Amino acid sequence: MARVNVRMGANAMAAMSAFAAIVVLGVGAVATGADMAPERRADLMNLLVQDCGSCHGLTMKGGLGSPLLPANLEGKDPDVLAEVILDGIPDTPMPPWRGQLTEAEAVWMAEQLKKGIK
Repeated sequence: MARVNVRMGANAMAAMSAFAAIVVLGVGAVATGADMAPERRADLMNLLVQDCGSCHGLTMKGGLGSPLLPANLEGKDPDVLAEVILDGIPDTPMPPWRGQLTEAEAVWMAEQLKKGIK
């Protein structure tokens, strides 16, 4: 059997490693806030202020929905908050956003709420 010697650059090696993880482990690649385009982050911030703010108050101090201020979210895991964003809360006005947002986007939004939005 012939031996093949292939030299790969760092980018090719990283891509192959990521592909192997997806194929072998079934791991999906998830974008982080740092990976998001600035335009998408701006769109998500607008969603927080306008759409979330329509129930939670434009200053997030509460309204139809509960307050979403950093003090109210202290100690809450961003992943848990993201689940609420994605799946909503049954029998309440809190709608699910799973069809419009990725999990990474929902986590990013939760992290922004925990920091406080301006």
